[in-house]
Amino acid sequence: MEDPLTRRRLFGVALGAAALTACSAPGPAPAPAAPVPRSATPSSSAPPPSPSSSSPRPQGPATELVRSSSGRPQVALTFHGAGDLQVTRQVLDVVHQHGARITVLAVGTWLAEHPDAARMVRDGGHELGNHTWSHPALSGYKPEPMYAEIQRCRDKLAELTGSPGAFFRQSQGQHATPEELTEAGKAGYARVLSYDIDSLDWKDPGPAAIRAAVAKARAGSVVSMHLGHPGTVAALPGILTALADRGLTPVTASELLA
Repeated sequence: MEDPLTRRRLFGVALGAAALTACSAPGPAPAPAAPVPRSATPSSSAPPPSPSSSSPRPQGPATELVRSSSGRPQVALTFHGAGDLQVTRQVLDVVHQHGARITVLAVGTWLAEHPDAARMVRDGGHELGNHTWSHPALSGYKPEPMYAEIQRCRDKLAELTGSPGAFFRQSQGQHATPEELTEAGKAGYARVLSYDIDSLDWKDPGPAAIRAAVAKARAGSVVSMHLGHPGTVAALPGILTALADRGLTPVTASELLA
């Protein structure tokens, strides 16, 4: 098995860049009405996927989930998993103090660099999912490298936790493209977890701005947030207190969407 340094050279992506890249930043893919021909889309430096005994059985295109319509007074706080592990500990401490549960969509390079991160999340009663191997602008990739990004993170999650994770989430896009849904399904994911509320915490706008963005959440909302940002940690106590004051309980995405 190649070591993490080799993996980073192969993908040309540093872990710190993944933590600071906007999940909702516009990717190179065109609008659905005028798709770019496959020959014009960028390719990935990712190696082709290799067979894995932990691979789920391939299936049809995944279903995109954006929010719950159950009417239950719940929300899902979902976190892009990357960045300084100490900040992750701080986030987990705050949510524990407030009795909340969260979903972390982990970047594969982060898991490779910090294998204890998966244990920390799971030990806190939280949920893990797949957020690609290196957090590229995934929608512009051709099918094979797109699949490789999903597959490689899936296999790292399975190696560390025994599970590929409950969801896949596309990188650098609020909503999944048809191609991303297809490749996620091939990788064994029935559900792609998008979101209806973007905290914009990756821009480091300050705790007050982050709290104001999350205040738009309503029952059933899936909120996008990020580990690795101290401003997010500072905003969290106020976010969790405000949700409780409104009668909204933060739960894992699986519980919200059950």
